[in-house]
Amino acid sequence: MDGMTVPAAQRRLAVIEVTRFRPHAPEYHAYVDTLNARVQGLAEATGWEATRFAAADLGEASLLELTDDASAIALMGGEDLAPEWYGGSSGYRREGRHYEEADAGQLAVLQRALDRGTPVLGVCRGHQLINVALGGTLVQHLDGDTVHLNAGAPIDELMQGHAVALDDESRIATILGGSVGVRSAHHQAIDLLGSGLRVVGRASDGVVEAVEHATAPVTGVQWHPEDRKAPAGQLLRLLDGLADQVRLAA
Repeated sequence: MDGMTVPAAQRRLAVIEVTRFRPHAPEYHAYVDTLNARVQGLAEATGWEATRFAAADLGEASLLELTDDASAIALMGGEDLAPEWYGGSSGYRREGRHYEEADAGQLAVLQRALDRGTPVLGVCRGHQLINVALGGTLVQHLDGDTVHLNAGAPIDELMQGHAVALDDESRIATILGGSVGVRSAHHQAIDLLGSGLRVVGRASDGVVEAVEHATAPVTGVQWHPEDRKAPAGQLLRLLDGLADQVRLAA
């Protein structure tokens, strides 16, 4: 794999987050901002032209316009998707604020990427959004003690470390290996699988941790490779994998 063979002029990465403004949750916002900045920073350091876009702040039309020339998309983590997108109901445990404008914009960008064959990496919320965009549903709350969230901890200690077994025949296993250590902080997960997707990674409790589209260069991971305690090189290898997909699509 040699992601650096893609000319820099053709490596435009759109890092799409929920919002750049959370005055109601400053500690959470600061933490999410750090994660998204790591993706942009590492991408730039390895030859990408990387730009962050806040879906809720821009609105669907502006988001589509501003990301029109992106050669790859990273859909980042954040708040739960609004349940109406997957036929769910409000009132579930640990339900927080929703950003329907962000949902709509990110779903529109993803649909365009699917139509064009643009490579996509979905992280946590982005992984779930890929599934919902293709008609899948979500488990709204993982009950009990899980390996997926350090519940009750301070914001910067919510990430939980655990193992994920990857399908040896998957693209992501080619990049990361058959079994990986990951860092995650989520209380929702994929339930009914979206059309065209296949499960290529699971945690020990059976929770879906990675998906790939059967024909499009679209991958979702439920964990956070951009966390500061993630295994060394994990995010870099995923970004290089995106670059390889850009090269193949050119």
